[in-house]
Amino acid sequence: MNIHLSFFFFVEAVGTIAFASSGAMVAVKKQLDLLGIIVLGVTTAVGGGMLRDMIIGNVPPNLFKDPTYVLLAFITVMILFAVIRLNQRFLEPQYMETYEKVMNIFDAIGLGAFTVVGIDTAVTAGYGDYQFLLIFLGVITGVGGGILRDIMAGQTPYVLRKHVYACASIAGALLYVFLIDRIHPDAAITAGAGCVILIRMLATRFCWNLPTATKKLKKDKLEV
Repeated sequence: MNIHLSFFFFVEAVGTIAFASSGAMVAVKKQLDLLGIIVLGVTTAVGGGMLRDMIIGNVPPNLFKDPTYVLLAFITVMILFAVIRLNQRFLEPQYMETYEKVMNIFDAIGLGAFTVVGIDTAVTAGYGDYQFLLIFLGVITGVGGGILRDIMAGQTPYVLRKHVYACASIAGALLYVFLIDRIHPDAAITAGAGCVILIRMLATRFCWNLPTATKKLKKDKLEV
């Protein structure tokens, strides 16, 4: 059990770092000040879990009871802020390309972890018989922070327009909920998280996007 908890703490920590970094970078590109960078970074990292807890009536949300991930997100944001503040070259295209490739991997891991943790939290809270609720809570845990980030930054939420992001979370949540009573819980969790990670990595690699009602310009198809 301790090994299990340690493993998931590590995976969630990786996801927290990735989500906090993505929120902070959005704030940097929007030229927000230090407070704005901190707010967007921390909100991206823990906002999904906060929304989940509010929906199931777990108040105050876990982030206030155990601020471990809030602190980790804050430290991540401050390090990123210091690095960029001291060396503006890291905002140049060649550095940003490498940064985004690494963060995409971390982000996929975090999305997978938060999706299954969101479902597991709901099951533990006594909502295991409500499958639609479990799936919804898993997805909102995974993508909720990013939605809050984009709303606060004044842009269309990333999950609604790029690389089947939310769809990967939905697929993993569906698989986990389907397997949860059929195989060992650890295997179900691993399968659900692995499904999310696999779809995210494939979508990023091959630029998968859902179809839109109107045709996009060619340059939009080339965006990563």
